[in-house]
Amino acid sequence: HGAGYSAMCGHAVLALGRFALDYGLVAPSCPETTVCLQCPCGPVTIFVPWDGHRSGNPVRFQSVPAFAAAIDLAVDVPGYGKVVVDIGYGGTFYAFLSAAQLGLDVCSSKTRDLVSAASAVTEAVKKQFKLHHPEKEDLAFLYGTILTDGKDAFSETPTTNICVFADEQVDRSPTGSGVTARIALQYHKGLIQLNQTRTFRSSTTRSMFTGKAVRATKFGDYNAVIVEVSGEAFYTGTATFTVEEEDPLKYGFFFK
Repeated sequence: HGAGYSAMCGHAVLALGRFALDYGLVAPSCPETTVCLQCPCGPVTIFVPWDGHRSGNPVRFQSVPAFAAAIDLAVDVPGYGKVVVDIGYGGTFYAFLSAAQLGLDVCSSKTRDLVSAASAVTEAVKKQFKLHHPEKEDLAFLYGTILTDGKDAFSETPTTNICVFADEQVDRSPTGSGVTARIALQYHKGLIQLNQTRTFRSSTTRSMFTGKAVRATKFGDYNAVIVEVSGEAFYTGTATFTVEEEDPLKYGFFFK
């Protein structure tokens, strides 16, 4: 993405699972093929439907152990006042809070307003709270802030959120690593039990993922869970990139 490599990207994992089968990187098996993917955050296991000819949807994956890094953390956000956030890890760290705390509605407020508020939270948390990763301190950074509709308790109805990450980028999906982290937080708070499936919806595209905690585990000093996320990925095209040595912009440029 525009600010470098992701430590984890759930939607990319779903897509790469399908690609690995369709392009022969992994030998397929019916009705579902297991694909192991090494991500910067650690190994991720993908389960891809296979009908004997091509991959299909939905694809699901189980990520690295997810945990609650902080609960009910009071943060002073310039321009918005004091808010209370949770910080969860799902392959990368996110701050979570309801948009209502910032005077916004995740479903109806302007995206620009949501992005500005979430970015302010991210910067405030970075300054006021030090993260710790049990194995890799280079992963101990806040990737972004996820604003929610506040519906954290288990329900059959979808809960909506928007993820603002990296350099004020907005995720087009509910965010696979974010769903993983949010499930871990809900489990830690006793709001969801093992194998209870929740549906998460993007406030921008309305696309949906499901997530559930499938087993409890330990990750360093943290009580953690393994979370399974399910969603869809589709092919949109192919591209060939060419580098000519005399091209002064061959290493790319950033435009915003």
